[in-house]
Amino acid sequence: MNEHVASRNVTQMTMTKSRPIYLDHHASTPVDPRVLQVAIEMMVEDFGNANGVENIHGERAALAVSSAKELVASVLAAEPDDVHFTSGSTEAIQLAVGHAIATHPGPLRVAMSRVEHKAVIDTVLRAERMGMVESSWIDVDDKARLDWSSLERVFSQGVDLVCVMAANNEVGTTYPVQRITSACHAHGAAVLIDATQAVGRMAFEFGDEVPDYVALSGHKVYGPKGIGALLAPKFDRSVAFGLQGAHSPTPNVSGAVAMGRACEIMELEGAQESARLERLRDHLQERLLALVPGLVVNGDLANRLPHNLHVSIPGAPNDVVLARLRGNVSISTGSACNTGAQEPSHVLRAMGLPDAQLESCLRIGLGRNNDINDVETAATLIANAASDVRASFSGADHV
Repeated sequence: MNEHVASRNVTQMTMTKSRPIYLDHHASTPVDPRVLQVAIEMMVEDFGNANGVENIHGERAALAVSSAKELVASVLAAEPDDVHFTSGSTEAIQLAVGHAIATHPGPLRVAMSRVEHKAVIDTVLRAERMGMVESSWIDVDDKARLDWSSLERVFSQGVDLVCVMAANNEVGTTYPVQRITSACHAHGAAVLIDATQAVGRMAFEFGDEVPDYVALSGHKVYGPKGIGALLAPKFDRSVAFGLQGAHSPTPNVSGAVAMGRACEIMELEGAQESARLERLRDHLQERLLALVPGLVVNGDLANRLPHNLHVSIPGAPNDVVLARLRGNVSISTGSACNTGAQEPSHVLRAMGLPDAQLESCLRIGLGRNNDINDVETAATLIANAASDVRASFSGADHV
């Protein structure tokens, strides 16, 4: 080991010995202490069954759930009665698609963008295999932006439900939700918006054109896992999946209250937090571009989530880079739902990126607890890992 490598390794160990740097906030966020506090209170103090309002404990629990609905609705400028708590955004998506199927005669014609989350794609394709859905696709460009001519073709062919995310969970590209909703309704189609990554990080002002279904998840906004919500003005749970809805389940009171508090914090602090994270993200991007020759930034740089940075480092396979970073910096190659997959994500393939970018992509998601020191350290560690991997693969090519 030469002196340069040894010195660099010592420096890296010194920088990271206290804690790994967490930069995977698209996969999950740590629970905010303020959110944890209300969750514990509901589990330990106001622990009643919200369905059992005959006593004070149940009444308090029911009121807490009602208040939580108001907080969740507020962050999206929606109505509290439209909020239906679920176990997460995946269940919310499944309920939405199931409800649309149940309330529509004949097979439901569903169009999805090619970069939707697997929770949407898998749900729709399974329903299609069961004969309940006829699916079609909406194309995107190399920035993951919707191809509006493709959407127009879908409208001309006839469609009952359009599924589009508010912000992409991999490359961070954001979408004009209001324009999409208006276009769908003008053509007689309902719309499902997956807002899992977008809540509190981009503006939602629906006006008169409210989406028919909006899916949310608690653990993407510093709330706990196992809680989410479906916002749906015309939703009837008893219609969605046959026997589901025959009896009201016991509400996850602590989860609902925690999600409500998390949404409240996002509404109050989200704009300021997003501005701070955008500055950190831009600094990290500048540092990586300076330190890593040939690095490519993916997605729509003009319209993306403020905490998202998605890059490719051609010549440095991403799985090997992640192995070098393990225990020092936590980032990912893409959606947490694709963990373990040996092929590039459907999102990047839909964008038509060249193989060199597909195989070397890294998803970085900054969060509430990150600061400039995290960014500086992470930039150095990522750059060093990429350099080492490139060198080792270059050497292997000449053996």
